[in-house]
Amino acid sequence: MSASARLPQTLSSPAKTAPLHTESQPWDAIVIGSGIGGLVTATQLAAKGAKVLVLESYVIPGGSSGYFERAGYRFDVGASMIFGFGNHGTTNLLTRALQAVNVRLETIADPVQIHYHLPDKLDLKVHRNYENFLQELTQHFPHEAQGIRQFYDECWKVFNCLNAMDLLSLEEPRYLTRVFFQHPLACLGLVKYLPQNVGDIARRFISDPILLKFIDMECYCWSVVPADLTPMINAGMVFSDRHYGGINYPKGGVGQIALKLVEGLEKAGSTILYKSRVTRILTENGRAMGVQLSSGKIFRAKRIVSNATRWDTFEKLLPVAEMPNSEKKWQQRYQKSPSFLNLHLGVKAEALPPDTECHHILLENWDCLEEAEGTIFVSIPTLLDSSLAPPDRHIIHTFTPSWIEDWQELSPHAYQQKKNDAADRLISRLEQVLPNLAEQVDYREIGTPRTHRRFLRRDSGTYGPIPSRKLLGLLGMPFNRTAISGLYCVGDSTFPGQGLNAVAFSGFACAHRIAVDLNL
Repeated sequence: MSASARLPQTLSSPAKTAPLHTESQPWDAIVIGSGIGGLVTATQLAAKGAKVLVLESYVIPGGSSGYFERAGYRFDVGASMIFGFGNHGTTNLLTRALQAVNVRLETIADPVQIHYHLPDKLDLKVHRNYENFLQELTQHFPHEAQGIRQFYDECWKVFNCLNAMDLLSLEEPRYLTRVFFQHPLACLGLVKYLPQNVGDIARRFISDPILLKFIDMECYCWSVVPADLTPMINAGMVFSDRHYGGINYPKGGVGQIALKLVEGLEKAGSTILYKSRVTRILTENGRAMGVQLSSGKIFRAKRIVSNATRWDTFEKLLPVAEMPNSEKKWQQRYQKSPSFLNLHLGVKAEALPPDTECHHILLENWDCLEEAEGTIFVSIPTLLDSSLAPPDRHIIHTFTPSWIEDWQELSPHAYQQKKNDAADRLISRLEQVLPNLAEQVDYREIGTPRTHRRFLRRDSGTYGPIPSRKLLGLLGMPFNRTAISGLYCVGDSTFPGQGLNAVAFSGFACAHRIAVDLNL
């Protein structure tokens, strides 16, 4: 049965009745949605003493960082490759978010970020050890040895600037002043890289066209755009933190991150309500002052935070006719990224050859990098945490870009057939890496962009904004405040963009800005 047809069975029953503030006693902040960006905002504010209400339309928290259970398997809804759980520096934002509300989460280190299976016999691993990674990449491109090191060392310069300071709101002048006087060189370094994209910097050091295509893939696998459209600030974080803090998988699955944040939120005296779908953001005299649920119930707050996409926020929760000019301009600069076709497999243990790594990326033709069903992303989290599956079984989560337009106007039978055909194609391609996989499948479930739209309530099932043309790095990405007084946005539609650690950054920044505005 498809993910779109059933609700997930959960480890516990997080949905519960909680005491509600009346309209005469407004909350300090209401957060619409319990994705990681929204939960980090809520927990950071709660840790500062604010009374926060999180309204989640689904039955569990996490959004695309949630989970579901089938036939003894516990599947991650989205990606299983997690940054932000390091123990040092300031970029370990998931670790810091949990610590702020006095909760902990055990993680399992992954020695390899990705095993690439690419055209031109480019088969290599991104090792956690930086030098091992450079050595393996250089073996494929010995004539580019100097350029490879120069490019990735340049990424480290960006990361070291970020890792020298607390990552809070760039909209707060006192914070900016303090950070500049504490870390002037790091600040000047970030100003230098802020308007730059990866492709321009890569070509300063590298000329081999295949190696440049590899850099495109290095960007695409987390930004969903090639190097020319990927901001250097983001790449500096990702390309370096995988070696600094590393890739660490949460024991019990990615869904544990949201569950632990909710635990901390409630310990801090704030509240989350499930099955509470917000249908309107309410304004008075141009100021956001509350929300209305599908049930008609109204909640009021001093500040409103939307963890929905900007398309959902300004086209569905607010009147389209009243969209601020700043949002219209943003929509000209950015477009919706593709959604994904997801294939969740439960397989027999013998499906995996010896020494199989947890994360893989498969592409047979460079020209198909950005095409629907072109690049295949694979995660096998049971290689790190066997508790996610029954004995002698593994989870293989495969996803590939897909657009909702390809899944519209289908009869139920045609929709199911199209899903099955797509799953068969993916399994056939995976057999290049996992021979005879089809014979070892114990359970399979297919999700489409329609599934993501339905359960995650994201316009067209998109996973966030991508540049519609080449922009100046991150200069076009909005911060948390909006043109509507009292309304803030958080998540992948705000600086610095997509990715779990990136939306956590957005949450820290949003909570900091609101705390200053509320004099907390």
